[in-house]
Amino acid sequence: MKWRWCVVAGLMAALSAFCWHWFGNHSPHRVFINAKVLTVNHSNDIVDAVSIRNGIIEAVGSNESIKALIDGDTLVSDLAGNTLVPGFIDAHSHFPSSGLSAVSVNLRSPPVGEIRSIEDIRQALLDKVKKGDTDSWIIGLGYDDSLLQEQRHPTRLELDQLSSDIPIYLWHSSGHMGVTNSAGLAKLGIDENTEASMGGVLGRDALSGKLNGLLQEQAAPKLGQLTKNLSLLAYYRILKTATDEYSQWGITTANSGAANTTLLNALSWAARLRLLPFRLVVSPQHEAQGRQMLNGQFVPDEINSDWFHVGPVKLFADGSPQGYTAYLTEPYFKPPPGQPDYRGFPAIEQSDLIEAVAQYRAAGIQLAVHGNGDAAIDNIIEAIKLSGQLDADDDRTILVHAQMSRADQLLAMRELGITPSFFNSHTYYWGDVHSKNAMGPERAAGISPAGSAEKIGLRFSFHSDAPVTPINPLQLIWSGVNRETVGGNIIGEAERISTMKALRAVTIDAAWQVFQESNRGSIEVGKFADLVILEGDLLGSKQSIRQRRVLETIVAGKTVFSQGP
Repeated sequence: MKWRWCVVAGLMAALSAFCWHWFGNHSPHRVFINAKVLTVNHSNDIVDAVSIRNGIIEAVGSNESIKALIDGDTLVSDLAGNTLVPGFIDAHSHFPSSGLSAVSVNLRSPPVGEIRSIEDIRQALLDKVKKGDTDSWIIGLGYDDSLLQEQRHPTRLELDQLSSDIPIYLWHSSGHMGVTNSAGLAKLGIDENTEASMGGVLGRDALSGKLNGLLQEQAAPKLGQLTKNLSLLAYYRILKTATDEYSQWGITTANSGAANTTLLNALSWAARLRLLPFRLVVSPQHEAQGRQMLNGQFVPDEINSDWFHVGPVKLFADGSPQGYTAYLTEPYFKPPPGQPDYRGFPAIEQSDLIEAVAQYRAAGIQLAVHGNGDAAIDNIIEAIKLSGQLDADDDRTILVHAQMSRADQLLAMRELGITPSFFNSHTYYWGDVHSKNAMGPERAAGISPAGSAEKIGLRFSFHSDAPVTPINPLQLIWSGVNRETVGGNIIGEAERISTMKALRAVTIDAAWQVFQESNRGSIEVGKFADLVILEGDLLGSKQSIRQRRVLETIVAGKTVFSQGP
């Protein structure tokens, strides 16, 4: 698969160079006047105008002061009251996985898709099955059992009715599990005698005890296993689709979380070739480049640049709350049938987590640890405590998702230099599901407790976890401010924050988490000219935040996306 990514990178680089030459804004000097400039600096100053030169912010201030810098070669952009903000920093997603939509079957439920039942899934897959072959996977992307009429996962036998020869894999919306048919199980080398490894579950029928096709956590196939037989054209379409999507939503620094060695190498070359129109932060998998960093085989500084940064090593402590694999201290509100005490489970033995955390922190390597349930967060906090106290500002261990964080855990994070990155749009997409099923109304009100974190001075970011949810920073800001569910209910009103604070969570605070706050994340002199122009006044109506259009995305002073006139 590695050579495919390299060829695709070359093709994309050529296309990117062509597009930047003919369509990118190449003026070395550009000024923006008559704007509402939300600088997101230390004082959250709001000014009228900005000057950028040769990809760097040159000056920030009043219309009069910036107009004085205009000369015959200056490109002047009158924003007529529209909002100018720092480029959005993707704190955690899985670039370019969202591009899988170009080669897979969309199985998402409302409000993102149209799937409402298992029969809808079957109908959506029919055309792909007719054209499929036994060598390549048919991938269905984003089904969610909690949003289906049947309130359950599809089964192996139901997929076998579509085809027992062509491997089919339905990728759950959480990204932590999926369902496959008999051909898929065979292709993965799984049979009735296979035992799941630690942190994984092989689903079985409650009556017969036979495999039902559900593969959870460590038992689920990696994305590379599903895509290794794709054509070069398919790889190109995945990368191009994801690139366009991120640029259109104002992302100027994207994130690839838990990247394996092949993807990390491909993305580093993409950055060197200026393949992508934005910057990248890549978090290597613990099992891959992470171990090589520990033994000195891989030195990130040798490939880091303004366009590419090897970020924290990714570890997993548990799974997904909507998938019922997050690890909780108390049972799920409505546990699975016959399991009244079910609390989910850890993704790693605690002794192994403690050992890994200690090794990385002793080596001065930053960590990003996935933890959703409060029991998993307890485990992460314990591992950090046992590894010894470091200077909090130099550590910045990121607790990814941190959804069920308790008040005492937030205090412990502040003390230990742990910074949460909240998956806060969960309140919108799954807030009703959590209130009614997974967590119950009391615990659900505390999901992604940004308000509580702000009150104690704990710095945090927001993220989309794309492709789990769309890569839309405006949705993240809207959810942080409103905490409204798909059903129109308010979930955890006390955890609401201001629009400006939510904007910081997708700009400067997200940059700070990966030690990039000195060069991006705010509109200040000397920083990269990575900017986003938004329609209207972002600080106006709180309900209209996510309706604000991205009019233009600018990276290093060049326009990489524009809505046009």
